[in-house]
Amino acid sequence: MKDIFLMGGPLFMGILTIILITVIAIAVYCFIQKRKETSGGISVGVVKEIGLFALIFGVFGQFLGLYSAFSTIERAGTVSQELLVSGLKISSITTIYGLTICLTAWLLYFGLKMTGIKEES
Repeated sequence: MKDIFLMGGPLFMGILTIILITVIAIAVYCFIQKRKETSGGISVGVVKEIGLFALIFGVFGQFLGLYSAFSTIERAGTVSQELLVSGLKISSITTIYGLTICLTAWLLYFGLKMTGIKEES
């Protein structure tokens, strides 16, 4: 698991992990806020918005990785198919991680909505 994290790029994977921790923390905060029956604070809609940001940030990381790989291929001339496919596989790690965070955020959002927490506007 650590190898996949490092292959995805420590910068982007680290930022995405911070986003995941933020999503979980906000969801827990909203749940505690509901249990105490207090209003105000953070809206539950923030959970899904941050999840969507994680997906976009993961795709951004993939495109930066692809751009870097294509620049290297352009300088090198020809590369083997195995090397190209390996680069495409590695570049998709950030997108998969961002998508997983987005899915987690949406599941937490729906779970919070099912407990009766209303989305404040």
